[in-house]
Amino acid sequence: MSPQHDPSPTPLPWRVGSVPLDATTGEDPAPVDGRDDDGYADLRTYATIGDGRTVALVARDGDIDWLPLPDLDSVPVFAALLDAQEGGRLGLAPEEPFLTSRRYLPGTNVLETTYTTDSGTVRVTDSLNTGLAGRLPWCELARRIDGVTGSVRLRGTVAPGTRLRTASPWISDTQHGTVLRVDGLTLAVRTLNETDVDITRRDITADFVTSPGSRHLIGVVSTNDEPLFLPDPADVDAGVDRTVEAWQRWATMLTYRGPFSDQVARSALVLKQLIHAPTGAIAAAGTTSLPESATTSKNWDYRYSWIRDTAFSLTALFQLGVREETHASITWLLRILREQTDRLGVLHALDGSAPGSEVTSYDVPGWRGSQPVVTGNRATDQLQLGVYGDLFSTVQVYVDNGNVLDAPTGRLLTTVADRAADDWRRPDAGMWELEEDRHYTTSKLGCWQALTHAAHLAEVGQIDGDVERWRHEADAIRAWVEEHAWSETLGAYEFYPGSGELDASILLHAISGFERGDRMRRTLDALAEELGEGPHLHRYTGMAQEEETFVACSFWMVAARALCGQLAEAEALMEQLVREVPNDVGVMAEMLDPATGAHVGNLPQALSHLALVNAALTIDSVRRGDVGPVT
Repeated sequence: MSPQHDPSPTPLPWRVGSVPLDATTGEDPAPVDGRDDDGYADLRTYATIGDGRTVALVARDGDIDWLPLPDLDSVPVFAALLDAQEGGRLGLAPEEPFLTSRRYLPGTNVLETTYTTDSGTVRVTDSLNTGLAGRLPWCELARRIDGVTGSVRLRGTVAPGTRLRTASPWISDTQHGTVLRVDGLTLAVRTLNETDVDITRRDITADFVTSPGSRHLIGVVSTNDEPLFLPDPADVDAGVDRTVEAWQRWATMLTYRGPFSDQVARSALVLKQLIHAPTGAIAAAGTTSLPESATTSKNWDYRYSWIRDTAFSLTALFQLGVREETHASITWLLRILREQTDRLGVLHALDGSAPGSEVTSYDVPGWRGSQPVVTGNRATDQLQLGVYGDLFSTVQVYVDNGNVLDAPTGRLLTTVADRAADDWRRPDAGMWELEEDRHYTTSKLGCWQALTHAAHLAEVGQIDGDVERWRHEADAIRAWVEEHAWSETLGAYEFYPGSGELDASILLHAISGFERGDRMRRTLDALAEELGEGPHLHRYTGMAQEEETFVACSFWMVAARALCGQLAEAEALMEQLVREVPNDVGVMAEMLDPATGAHVGNLPQALSHLALVNAALTIDSVRRGDVGPVT
């Protein structure tokens, strides 16, 4: 019996002390912070803010426990998320006990948290500020403090960490004030209307006392290996309003007005945080090393751009009316593909470089003791045939939305299609990046999808190539799947021929249009029976003993049921998922513990939010009669 099928898993330390979801209200539970005795917060308590270059995680108690600088994929200087003692954090909260409520300001990624204490009420607005013409050339975190009622004492703390115990922060005095330095980073604290500032060897604290209508601020500006601009604190405060306006202008581009539009808009805003503005790359998640499994070591760095996630993102964002980001992302994708000579890379660094296979481990505890903590990702060397389908589905959506391919891209795609026509016969690592190469069903279907789209692109004059060959090989793949991948015993498409196991990624090929008839409907029922826990789904057979349910799979089921003629079931499932999965501000992680509602894995997870968006768009399309069953 393979390890992933071990029926008697031993819980790891991070599973202890998770805070359950209120089954009655679907909202987060009463404790304000959800922190354990070692200082680690429940993952469900995190909201995110971003500026197009990095992402910060803000816990419900006001601590920012994660902020990589200068970029999202940098070794983080604020990483209490993974190292509560030495990781570094940015704290801001009342000094007396408090209750909190929070929200994103409408149409923005600017977070507003209201603290209620016995002595009064105060509102904190957290923003990673943007400039007049887009992203600032430095990072600027603003934490605005507005007094509402009474008088509340707050303390703000800026305590850089050790960059996963690889560097030592220190204080440096300059003629223009104190700065903090860590490795190549230079940081400065900007305050407005503070009552006291205390500077120690490694951190800075500031105290504030509010009154009705008062305005205060603690901010941090930083640069890496370059001079540091020191803005006036009032300008940092004004930057919050400018950033709110910029986000709201962006949100007006979202044209979707169908069912679940509020959840779609929030997911689109979360996805915008994961788009790396300097290149257009779309990060799979905002963190590294948050554990996926309670029984085995599954801690990965997801701060890379996968072709798969990019394809899903562009498909969704095109349909939502987003223009600039979709063009930038597809340009980035095609540029890096031109640089590859032998095979399609599964993932790339956010700057467009092809990462090596080396993974670096760090001597830090990890979230709630869940080691290892790593940077790097070995999946870069894998053969994953599904990326062929991901690439061509992206390009077809781009073209079908009224755009034109350039000649070099057309020649590139012709070559890639010819390669897919050969490679589909090879075993690969599959969508789930498994260690053993096999003839996975959905890998074959990724090649079917690629060849079908390539033929379409040729027929509309966008690329050249042997259309007859591509269609012949697509038909051969269909015949192979129908003959070898269908199990009458399971009443479903198998994980791979002869496995006797199920794989939820087959749902993507109800969505792709491979099949939406009787066999697919039977497969949906089999998946729900074997892999389901209530409305939630595990990735494939055996994962219930190893990890929690995979959020994207659950939303894929929504889309698949809608497309297979089961709209009522799809809508009911969607209603339950949007009630149970996102946290109080609409953020989702990679996985969910159905028993407690705890978020598991890296976050915010692009694939989870993309699957929600696609599910809503699919329901809307089926309602309008634009798409339906394919037999």
